[in-house]
Amino acid sequence: MGILGLSKIIADLAPSAIKERELKHYFGRKIAIDASMCLYQFLIAVRNEGAQLTSADGETTSHLMGIFYRTIRLVDNGVKPVYVFDGKPPNLKGGELAKRAEKRDEAQKALAAAEEAGNVEDIDKFNRRLVKVTSTHVEEAKQLLKLMGIPYVEAPCEAEAQCAALVKSGKIFAAATEDMDALTFGSDILLRRLTFSEARKMPVQEIHLDKVLEGMELTREEFIDFCIMLGCDYTGTIKGIGPKRAIELIKTHKSIDKIIENIDSHKYPIPDEWNYRQARQLFLEPEVTNTDEIELKWNEPDEEALVKFLCGDKQFDETRIRNGAKKLAKARNTSTQGRLDSFFKVLSTTPSAKRKAEEKKKPAKKAKTVGGGSKFRGKGK
Repeated sequence: MGILGLSKIIADLAPSAIKERELKHYFGRKIAIDASMCLYQFLIAVRNEGAQLTSADGETTSHLMGIFYRTIRLVDNGVKPVYVFDGKPPNLKGGELAKRAEKRDEAQKALAAAEEAGNVEDIDKFNRRLVKVTSTHVEEAKQLLKLMGIPYVEAPCEAEAQCAALVKSGKIFAAATEDMDALTFGSDILLRRLTFSEARKMPVQEIHLDKVLEGMELTREEFIDFCIMLGCDYTGTIKGIGPKRAIELIKTHKSIDKIIENIDSHKYPIPDEWNYRQARQLFLEPEVTNTDEIELKWNEPDEEALVKFLCGDKQFDETRIRNGAKKLAKARNTSTQGRLDSFFKVLSTTPSAKRKAEEKKKPAKKAKTVGGGSKFRGKGK
């Protein structure tokens, strides 16, 4: 779920925090991608006649198709992707997971009714609601990424939190996920639509946390409490308080603790045993791997191993896989060389017309040596 309604609130209250970019804008950038979110998107989107792609023996291959071709597209645009996989869910997420299980049961019943009625549109709709990323999907995706030479990170807990930690450490430029709680976890920059921006002809949405806080006039701690009040994966909310009232209360009282002390609890009942403090602490100090222990390395793709993995039982077309592997290798080498070239920019030694005119107006001065004719211009991350 992420944070309920946060993207619209940012658009309304802090529009300057949001920029729209073309994918090529991220040339040379290292970007941490929420892998589970991607796999879920691919399982829903990569379909044939309303169903997921499968091999001859019925095994799902939609996730592999999505990872392979969209990763190539990212690398072809100069992006250096790092996929981050979820670990175990935090204990606080138990309530949210129970709700999801209940919704799946409801969708399963609705699917059975749609199949009995022969309603094709409803069958497809409820099939999509039943899509779930399994451990098999995850392990196959990791194997594929390894063969493609793309690094991945196994988070001990939430992938969004690990992505945010990588961004805060300076190892990564931005976190790419559709879940807005990457901002709540403290990612300086959040990218949405990254993995499907070109496929759907949509710009990448780039959201800057410092501009969000500035536009909403909140500290990070106040922002976290505001997100909890909107609705997150880890705890309940105060019934009857919407986004507008929530921002007013946070700005007035500065914290949920003070809001509880001052609010009319008859009009706005506080949830029983509300564990907002634990949720707050989880956002402030999530369980993540120390980024100093994470080494990110992009390697050459293993073409023969890719063909063996994807073109055997999974029945991908060998010519397309070989072409994809070659394109991946070429794009990787091109982006690496281009990135090195971009570190150095030779400044012109020919005076401009404006500078010549200014020099004529000045009295002659003794020349002074200031060094070479080039300037080092480093780019971060």
